[in-house]
Amino acid sequence: MNPILTISHLNKTFESGFQALKDINLSIERGEIFALLGQNGAGKTTLISIICGIVNATSGTVSVAGKDIAHHYRDARSLIGLVPQELYTDSFESVWNTVSFSRGLFGKPPNPALIEKILKELSLWDKRDNKIITLSGGMKRRLMIAKALSHEPQLLFLDEPTAGVDVSLRKDMWQLVKALQTAGTTIILTTHYIEEAEEMADRIGIIRNGELILVDEKLALMKKLGKKELTLQLAGPLDAIPAELNIPELSLSANRLELKYTFESSGEGMGAADVLHKLSTHGIVFKDLQTRQSTLEDIFVDLVNAGGKETSAALAPTATTGEDHHAA
Repeated sequence: MNPILTISHLNKTFESGFQALKDINLSIERGEIFALLGQNGAGKTTLISIICGIVNATSGTVSVAGKDIAHHYRDARSLIGLVPQELYTDSFESVWNTVSFSRGLFGKPPNPALIEKILKELSLWDKRDNKIITLSGGMKRRLMIAKALSHEPQLLFLDEPTAGVDVSLRKDMWQLVKALQTAGTTIILTTHYIEEAEEMADRIGIIRNGELILVDEKLALMKKLGKKELTLQLAGPLDAIPAELNIPELSLSANRLELKYTFESSGEGMGAADVLHKLSTHGIVFKDLQTRQSTLEDIFVDLVNAGGKETSAALAPTATTGEDHHAA
């Protein structure tokens, strides 16, 4: 394993006394797409700002490709591209000049062939001489990515990359991000669109109140924490669920015409087939059935809304926040 980003025991406490980050430990592998999810104020922006050298940490270390962000700032920062959520651009400058200037800011020599390649890949080549003020919101978002790629970073941060764009353009952006990954760029994205993380990410990290409460592969996360729901439309009203069935997860609707059974996606506990067999042996007849599996959004909402030490303890096997929590 050769991680491109390593974060160890990172803490951040602001002058007001607010602790924004609490003992963050994280390793990002080269070439992966990592989605960082969390509610507003959870600590996502603070974490990204520290990695990018915009904010100083209170304690802990961050290294990019083995270069410590504090002691080797220029070398580490040159490996990072950042696409912020806000569209900070010089409205009266041309697309070409803006991207070329961004490359020069990192001390890179002019490379017109590279700038041309980036603009073509981002469907901006035809707009290269246009003033930024004439671009649409989607084009400005692509321009921000072009600026971030101009100095050939190995690690690219996308902060809400599809904020404010329509569904069609959002899917185009997903394809673009996948293409960047294929080209060898490691990508970390924050997003409020859970389906975005579900579509693109290899791994998911969930941050809550400054703590990284869970990091896992997307599919493994959905398998371990997801649930399935079996809904049965009964042929006729049922007075009550027979006690001898002994299925605690089975519930009867208020109109007595529907049974619902919730079970683990991991396969633990009684499966749907076993439940259906038990119901039939007790003479319960149904005319239709439906199944639904938890989405990543369901899991995310459950995790960020949960509180207390019980939840943290339950998540401990897959958390990467360390065994103990150090004060900043």
